Amino acid sequence: MKIAPYLTLLSILLFLSINTSAQYKQTSVDPKSTTLKFNTLMQLINYYYVEDVDQPKLTEEAIVAVLKELDPHSVYISKKDVEKTNEPLVGNFDGVGIQFQIYKDTILVISPVPGGPSEKLGILAGDKIIKINNEDAFGKKINNQFVLDHLRGPRGSKVDVAIFRKGRKELIDYSITRDKIPLNSIDASYMLNENTGYIKLSRFAATSTDEFIDAARLLQNQGMKNLVFDLRGNSGGYLNIAFDLADQFLPAGKLVVYTKGLRSPKQDFISTSSGMLEAGKLVVLIDEGSASASEIVSGAVQDWDRGLILGRRSFGKGLVQRPYMLPDSSMVRITTARYYTPSGRCIQKSYADGEEGYKDEVLNRYKHGEMVHADSIKFPDSLRYYTQNKRVVYGGGGIMPDYFIPLDTSFLSRYYEDIFRKGLLNEFTVQYIESRRKDLLKTYPDSKAFKKGFTDDQKLLNEFVAFAETKEVPRKDKDLEVSGKQIEVVLKALIARNLYNLNAYYEMISSTDDDLIKAIEVIKNDAMFRNLTQQK
Repeated sequence: MKIAPYLTLLSILLFLSINTSAQYKQTSVDPKSTTLKFNTLMQLINYYYVEDVDQPKLTEEAIVAVLKELDPHSVYISKKDVEKTNEPLVGNFDGVGIQFQIYKDTILVISPVPGGPSEKLGILAGDKIIKINNEDAFGKKINNQFVLDHLRGPRGSKVDVAIFRKGRKELIDYSITRDKIPLNSIDASYMLNENTGYIKLSRFAATSTDEFIDAARLLQNQGMKNLVFDLRGNSGGYLNIAFDLADQFLPAGKLVVYTKGLRSPKQDFISTSSGMLEAGKLVVLIDEGSASASEIVSGAVQDWDRGLILGRRSFGKGLVQRPYMLPDSSMVRITTARYYTPSGRCIQKSYADGEEGYKDEVLNRYKHGEMVHADSIKFPDSLRYYTQNKRVVYGGGGIMPDYFIPLDTSFLSRYYEDIFRKGLLNEFTVQYIESRRKDLLKTYPDSKAFKKGFTDDQKLLNEFVAFAETKEVPRKDKDLEVSGKQIEVVLKALIARNLYNLNAYYEMISSTDDDLIKAIEVIKNDAMFRNLTQQK
């Protein structure tokens, strides 16, 4: 195994990034009380313990226990999980190129990946995979892991599938040659109105900069002057990608972020002149799921008053990890530094209450009312900082938005909870499309035509409610008065996703997205936008 190139790739992870050429200050510790002590223990167990033990397992458990004593983000990754852990950030994998879901114990193709091997062979949305390499691919054994184990494989290898297609009496046989399949990090990009674009980024992956530039350029060609950049639920990724994307919004010479630690010298990341969106209004959407790289971008935009941050307080992850390979090709990520926003804020939230307390922190925000009332959030004066325009911002627990938007719970009801818990919305839309796909695509050839022309919302809702009754969720008229409109929108969005793509889903769901609606309002209102970015 070639370790050096692998480490080079991993070392640019946000969680892992730090200057590898730095000279680290080491603390002198007597090995008799550390490494020699542990090695002696393992030898004693090996020679004298009453029964045989799984020493590799004991060693792994000891490593995990040690790392838990450090912080919540220093972690151990086993050899078999290393590649799987980094795959979402690397930006591709080897496979057949389909989006799928398990529907009634069968593998249903939601859509082939554009340009992938399945699309090139003519596999279509709605096809059902019945056999894989002559093995039955249906029944109780079918789950996501079964599909991944059987359809993924080395580039250039072949896999044979037999597909059932509605309207065909016999199964259709395909021999698919696996290839590199891109994992796109941009879920959606489209125009909200004549001059405002929208881009939603799900993670800061290796391909995100190129994806973002391509999306932004396409939107600019459609008239985009302003941008809503959606980082809600984005848990982070590569540091260099966070810097690159912040650099798109800032003029040259601005500090984007800096890192420093006890044994890691201070490292500054300064913006360049390559930004393509340095002008125009910018709104960044965040929530309690926005972490790490998302907070770097949000912090830089906020501290330089380049744009507005809307939503709810972000997660609060300001620790930097670096990867180290262990002798058996497993890996540890060890926290080596903290990162700081341009104003000097470290937004890492406290982990003094231990691992469980750290995990429950976001849940406690719900309990304390923070998700609904901004005044439930308290910051100490000792963590007060100032933006370029002398606006007050705080460190010590995430990025607080410039404009707080409470979590929308107005549409929630027991009926809504039941249909979501049972996955009925998704199941219904798959069944709905199965018998109508050809006619729907003929009537609505693209998502814009569907959004404008599909107006049978009440009829669709009634059909769903009847379906839910067959799944032991009885009709509740009072609950439907509360949740009915939201259910209609979600159903329409899921149908659009299955007919077209994920981008279409977000276009449909936007009509009930309070955060996005407020972002558009703020951008349209010059006085409001200007007031929010001025000194308070």
